[in-house]
Amino acid sequence: MHTVAVLALDSVVPFDLATPMEVFHRTRLADGRAGYQVRICAETPTVTAGAFSIAVPYGLELLADADTIIVPGVADPDAATPANALDALRAAAANGTRIASTCGGAFTLAATGLLDGLGATTHWVAADQFAARFPLVHVDPNVLYVDNGQFLTSAGAAAGLDLCLHMIRRDYGAAVAADAARLSVMPLERAGGQAQFIVHEPPIPDGITLEPLLAWLRDNARHELTLADIAKHAGMSTRTLNRRFRDQIGTTPLQWLLRVRVHQAQRLLETTAHPVDHIATRVGFGSTTAFRDRFKLVTGTSPQAYRRSFRST
Repeated sequence: MHTVAVLALDSVVPFDLATPMEVFHRTRLADGRAGYQVRICAETPTVTAGAFSIAVPYGLELLADADTIIVPGVADPDAATPANALDALRAAAANGTRIASTCGGAFTLAATGLLDGLGATTHWVAADQFAARFPLVHVDPNVLYVDNGQFLTSAGAAAGLDLCLHMIRRDYGAAVAADAARLSVMPLERAGGQAQFIVHEPPIPDGITLEPLLAWLRDNARHELTLADIAKHAGMSTRTLNRRFRDQIGTTPLQWLLRVRVHQAQRLLETTAHPVDHIATRVGFGSTTAFRDRFKLVTGTSPQAYRRSFRST
């Protein structure tokens, strides 16, 4: 039987820990047999998990015999991981063991060096922090999970479910995975990626000189604005405007404006019943086609699918 070892570090996030334990434990094959044997292990007999503590029955030696290892996140992803745990993960990887992280567990997995040169993801809130700490890992904050074959990572919270179902499908096929998805009350594949959950622009650094211009762009995003229009309002040349946006925001004025329009459209899709073409015009897109294309580029899903997922009843 396929053995799944879930590594519980101190201050483990309870949701990250419970998700793989429940999903894999309930997986059944066509003949009714259990698909996985799930075990939890830790460096110490007891670990903290938020508001409570957990008695752990297995030590790190379990990792050497596992077919799959799951690494959940911890409360402080910047906390140092015990060297014994990192060594055990590296040794398991050298033996070909599949290792996957959920949410902030990507910080632990990346600390082993096993993700260097590979793609990975984590919770979008921590993506910049992850990228700064592990520059050799190619982080993508817009996806639900990344599969590199032996090493896999998932985005935040419920994306751990998506990753577990993906691994079940890899191991036993779509029918078994679909049954596991039904037990989890989850679709086998969710439309879009993590980007659809990122509604607000990243915070603007204190003292940024472009803040008044950004506020004006937010207020006037519905109007047809050219680069020349924006530069004129800012009282600078288009070249200077582009340079300052690159230096302070990391993108161009028009790209930033398009993202603002998409964010405004997200709020309208969530809170109104307006048709998509009406929303496209209201937030400043010249055509519904251009709006749909840009919306999918930014969020990873279509306006209709986004509304089905997030509109308040």
